[in-house]
Amino acid sequence: MHRLLARQIRQSTDESGQVDLTKLCELVGAAYEEGDRDRRRTDRAMKLMIEELEQTHKRAEQDLLRAREFLDSIIENIPIAVFAKDAEDSRYVLLNRAGEEYYGMPREAMLGKTPQQIFPDHIARVVNEQDRRVVDSGAPMFLEGHLLEVGVKGRDRLVNSRKLLVRDGSGAPQYLVGVIEDVTERITNEARISHLAHHDALTDLPNRSAFNAVLGERLERAQEAATSFAVLSLDLDRFKEVNDVFGHPVGDLLMRAAADRLAEEADGAFVARIGGDEFMILMPDDISRDDVLALAERLVETIGQELEVDDYFSHVGLSVGIAFYPDDGVNAATLLANADSALYRAKREGRGRVRFFESEMDQELRDRRLLQHDLRLALEQNQFLVYFQPQARVDGEIIGFEALLRWNHPTRGFVPPDQFIPLAEENGLIVQIGEWVLREACREAASWPRPLQVAVNLSPIQFQAGDLERSIHQILLETGLTPTRLEVEITEGVLIGDFTRALNLLRRLKALGIRIAMDDFGTGYSSLSYLQSFPFDKIKIDRSFISNLEATPQSAEIVRAVLSLAHALRIPVIAEGVETEAQRAFLAREACEEMQGYLVGRPAMIERYLDLVGVTVERRLYA
Repeated sequence: MHRLLARQIRQSTDESGQVDLTKLCELVGAAYEEGDRDRRRTDRAMKLMIEELEQTHKRAEQDLLRAREFLDSIIENIPIAVFAKDAEDSRYVLLNRAGEEYYGMPREAMLGKTPQQIFPDHIARVVNEQDRRVVDSGAPMFLEGHLLEVGVKGRDRLVNSRKLLVRDGSGAPQYLVGVIEDVTERITNEARISHLAHHDALTDLPNRSAFNAVLGERLERAQEAATSFAVLSLDLDRFKEVNDVFGHPVGDLLMRAAADRLAEEADGAFVARIGGDEFMILMPDDISRDDVLALAERLVETIGQELEVDDYFSHVGLSVGIAFYPDDGVNAATLLANADSALYRAKREGRGRVRFFESEMDQELRDRRLLQHDLRLALEQNQFLVYFQPQARVDGEIIGFEALLRWNHPTRGFVPPDQFIPLAEENGLIVQIGEWVLREACREAASWPRPLQVAVNLSPIQFQAGDLERSIHQILLETGLTPTRLEVEITEGVLIGDFTRALNLLRRLKALGIRIAMDDFGTGYSSLSYLQSFPFDKIKIDRSFISNLEATPQSAEIVRAVLSLAHALRIPVIAEGVETEAQRAFLAREACEEMQGYLVGRPAMIERYLDLVGVTVERRLYA
């Protein structure tokens, strides 16, 4: 201040050293005015700063309030019970909505109260002990999947609970915070999933996975203790026919009924369904062969009785194969394979039987597997042949041929069709083989001067896999055979399953001009309904009825009934297996139109019947 006044005096002093008081007063006044302006600016700045601080504080309070409300909303809406207690006396100070629902009481009834004031004594005692343990140790407490009896929802409920200690700024215990998660449904679902993973969904019996695990444990125990046990391989006979005739819902009911009977009669043995109509039974240690045989025969008898399922009487049977550890195998793979070999023998010998494993069965099964392998090579190496068997009117006029597949194995010779065709259907090769037969038959028939028909059998597998309509159409185009000369023979197995799809496919084939014949008529369950659903061009009476014409009156009556039905529907009939003049005469009397069998001609290479198709030997040789 003194320096400012000295500077103002110097500024007001002239050259003579005199002070100009007027000028000095002006300088002093100006300085005071400037200082006043600075003070006013400072006051305004201070005021603005104070206002800004007040607004910042207000915003902070509002943010804190919003954060608290947000946190309260989150805690309130967490779908698991959340609580907080005073660490000193376990008095409840917070409880969310899920906690109210879990404990079955409003929070007003719990807040400010101790466990002794809320819960029964035995529960309050446990809660307090747990609280003290957390407070004293400072360590969180985790309880997984335990039964909690507190509250309405807590009755018989499984929960996961967490409880931890919250300290204040000085480190002293302040709050106990906990959550309770009801996991009853989750644990129940996990248990159900685990059960389903090891049990068959339809019958609730243990499944293949469970059986393999138990078998593995049994093998380990038997090896350590030098004990023996038996494995039974079981298969329901004719179960597929039940599904085909009555549908899968009835089949499922029958399967459950059969499974229940097996479990009831097994005397505590381990029974498993390993797939389809196949079951396995694991017998107790050191059981005798006689006891195993007695049980197996009892099971065959039990299942062989008629089962009534929703007013359906479904007669099925049971075949059983038996293998013993260690005589028939010392590991799971060998033991199960040998039990299956015994089962295969039981079914081949007529079903409804029990067979123990014998060493030659293993070779038989190996031969079957080798035949499956060779079957693939047969197609690649052109080992198949097409034989032709003539078909004629009952008066003897030849009207066509049926193409029949034959396999000339390089070492086995001719393999019977009833041996290799089922194998081809099992592994799916029948689709390729069937297409090959169809092409060869059409190619051959297209070369005949006489426009005779050629009939080719189609497997149900060919209808289920691939594009059959396109394949047949392409073959007709390639070979040049007129569609009306081709007749495809189907069994009712083609129509079983996806009936609508098969029917539509047959109609499209018929629209091409191809003739459709129902083969093996009379041997199935649903032929009559199929005749009503589709206009077949021909039906074939199965050879089993024709061969017994002279031996059993029933066969003659069945043939008469089929012919009468066919005549009423105006469908031509061809009888298979005609071997004698007496059979032909019977069919002629009953107005059967056509016949096929040894009386007309045996299956052979087409060269045997060149004269019938209108080919002279010279023309055939030099064409």
